[in-house]
Amino acid sequence: MTHQDISIGTFENSFAGLPDGFFARLDPTPVSEPVLLAFNAELADELGLETAQLSRDELALVFSGNAVPLGAEPLAAAYAGHQFGNFVPQLGDGRAILLGEVRDRAGRLRDIQLKGSGPTPFSRRGDGRSALGPVLREYLISEAMHRLGVPSTRALAAVLSGDRVLREGYKPGGVMTRIASSHIRVGSFQYFAAGDDQASIKRLMDYVIDRHYPGAATAESPALALLQSVIERQAKLIAHWMMIGFVHGVMNTDNMALSGETIDFGPCAFMDAYHPDTVFSSIDQFGRYAYGRQPGIAQWNLARLAEALLPFIDPDEKKKSVELASAAISDFAPIYHEKWLEGMRAKLGLSQKEEDDRALIGELLDGLHRKGTDFTLAFRRLGDVHRDASAHAFLELVEHDAVLVEWLDRYRARAAREGGDAEKRTAMMQRINPIYIPRNHLVEAALSAAIEERDLGPFKALHGVLAHPFEEIAGFEAFALPAEPSERVYQTFCGT
Repeated sequence: MTHQDISIGTFENSFAGLPDGFFARLDPTPVSEPVLLAFNAELADELGLETAQLSRDELALVFSGNAVPLGAEPLAAAYAGHQFGNFVPQLGDGRAILLGEVRDRAGRLRDIQLKGSGPTPFSRRGDGRSALGPVLREYLISEAMHRLGVPSTRALAAVLSGDRVLREGYKPGGVMTRIASSHIRVGSFQYFAAGDDQASIKRLMDYVIDRHYPGAATAESPALALLQSVIERQAKLIAHWMMIGFVHGVMNTDNMALSGETIDFGPCAFMDAYHPDTVFSSIDQFGRYAYGRQPGIAQWNLARLAEALLPFIDPDEKKKSVELASAAISDFAPIYHEKWLEGMRAKLGLSQKEEDDRALIGELLDGLHRKGTDFTLAFRRLGDVHRDASAHAFLELVEHDAVLVEWLDRYRARAAREGGDAEKRTAMMQRINPIYIPRNHLVEAALSAAIEERDLGPFKALHGVLAHPFEEIAGFEAFALPAEPSERVYQTFCGT
């Protein structure tokens, strides 16, 4: 493929400046008939891209991989990873190609990556393609996560390829354009650690510090400072997941980004009824990545990063290096619990700390679990109890459960001790407790309409609602409700 005379902006391509062992250079494989289905013009403007003058056909060419834009240096990155606890020494971008990086209007370096862009040296006999369903799913959910305030990769474009891919039958193919602060993962370090390539680990470590954690460069041990910084960001990220009922579904080490963004929306889903053991992923047969296990898995993944960094934490004394790394990993749990408790207080409209807050929150969650109550609606309706003396909406949701009625009295007393205006407390809670999330049955219905009926209407409607997750929109009341029994989605699929 030749790089066509289409410009979308100025590329910097810092990752392409690393040694060849970090990636394989190759262009995307063209698709037959690219059609642009969705384009995030707001994000394109944020990135400072020059796309406004391009036609939809030209955008389809670029974001399908049929035309490599001027200045791009396409490559597929190498990495390893633990997949469901089993180490695979070589994974890499098997169906994704990094076009390069651009600097956005805020001065941040951002990756532009195509997913479903054809085979690479890391495809492991795969076709390197993506079905349209996973492309549209990631577009919806990654943008919803962003609107919910969760650090996340972003969706720039979704293209129908015109080709069919074999995934339990033939399905229409698609290409997704993903934007990320970077695509460097825990598995990126594991790849070089597996071969004891310490020179490459050091090179990658310096690159990550320069790109994401520049303050670590001047620390006594930059490697330890990097590890501690990543731990803190991941603790905050996982706490945010837990506060909105998000289940990632495939928390392999190659799906944990060093930047602290949520990445790789394969079989992810949002929990309806509160249950710590909630699992949706069809490939997670033993519940390794269940909702309630996500904090522990994050800590386990970070321990694998620590192992790769050990030679650099204290280069002169291995025992001390292990002790320092172990202490840093042990700090994950208290940091996570502090972030989670802080966030849960905010969800309850509480701004001050009291010793019994953790127990108060735990009793609410126990009650929601016992009743099978919708997690999102429970917190949304709690906001109304401060201005509604009867608390009818919340009590109706929990079926006037006696234990939760008694809990509600204690919660109101706890809030009253802080004082303040009831309307302001309700408004604060509504700014943090969404009314709309990407409910599984709505996502699946939108994907089904797009794929089976070529009808993008439900996709566009859902995307529009999810752009305003905290605002009640007249006429879209059904989008706030959990699925009826006949609509429930019990499994989600990865799409690879």
